Amino acid sequence: MFDGLVTRAAALVAAAPSARSWASPAPAAGKSTLAELLVGGLVAAGVPAALVPMDGFHLADVALDRLGRRGRKGAIDTFDADGYLSLLRRVRTDRRRTVWAPGFARDLEQPIAGSIGVDPEVRIVVTEGNYLLADAPPWPDVRAALTETWFVELDEPLRRERLIARHVLFGKTPDEAGRWVSIVDDPNARLISQTRDRADLVVDMTLPDARPT
Repeated sequence: MFDGLVTRAAALVAAAPSARSWASPAPAAGKSTLAELLVGGLVAAGVPAALVPMDGFHLADVALDRLGRRGRKGAIDTFDADGYLSLLRRVRTDRRRTVWAPGFARDLEQPIAGSIGVDPEVRIVVTEGNYLLADAPPWPDVRAALTETWFVELDEPLRRERLIARHVLFGKTPDEAGRWVSIVDDPNARLISQTRDRADLVVDMTLPDARPT
């Protein structure tokens, strides 16, 4: 299903054999699924790969409460973007030892420090997140730190349906989920959609067989 995408990502390593490369599915519905499948496909093809999601750089709820932003969790200013940029730069250049990155516990809705290890033998790191192509600082520097970026898109009604279902799965009532999507997620989605044309590749996840364009 994703053979062509795996081949494209593996070619990034072949083009720069002396350094780690990045393939970055970003941003839209289906990006996490694609990133996980991509890493699995690379490993199966004999290319050591790791996944470092941007979600690990969510600000913790205690920080969001202090800033008055908890009701907008997931918006561009609710992430430690500078910390994320520093991690990208370190992972790309430090091949002497394991680099530890934060993950995100979806059941807790909290970042978990030091939960993802990128070992020295890893040759390509896949990252995914909503704002990798955004204009606001330091996101242009994030884009510059990546070898290649992919924009993952999905039919809009289906995207919203899945997003509401995910919020319900993790504890919101259907009404709460619908309100959250309308008030918080939809404005984020509009911001993200404006960055589509900056990506190196667009992947359409609407059909069962993802189509790169």
